Amino acid sequence: MPTIPEDVRKAWTNRKGAVILATAAADGTPNAIYATCVSRYDDETIVIADNYFDKTRKNILAGSKGSVLFMTETGEAFQIKGTIEYLTEGPVFDDMKTWNPAKHPGRAATAVKAEEVWSGSKKLL
Repeated sequence: MPTIPEDVRKAWTNRKGAVILATAAADGTPNAIYATCVSRYDDETIVIADNYFDKTRKNILAGSKGSVLFMTETGEAFQIKGTIEYLTEGPVFDDMKTWNPAKHPGRAATAVKAEEVWSGSKKLL
């Protein structure tokens, strides 16, 4: 699996605000949500906790790929695109349970595996 470039991994630690997770329904209808319960699991995986997903969950379970968009404190934008795994057990799920706030249900760990990485119109991976 491709590795998120080092400069993007560093940018992730300086992100500002929520990320945007985008998916698509089976008929191609796009869906985007703000997500604040997020973490980088490893050098190829961004994880978003499913606390209150509805359309997003349905899209993922139907096989949608996804995109995670984030901005840094200095205004740089990065987008990580790839396949999504919806995990309700295992190491990624267990890790999500350690950082997801207890006040949220943490129904699943949504793991976006990097296949492409962009900074604006420049493809980095």
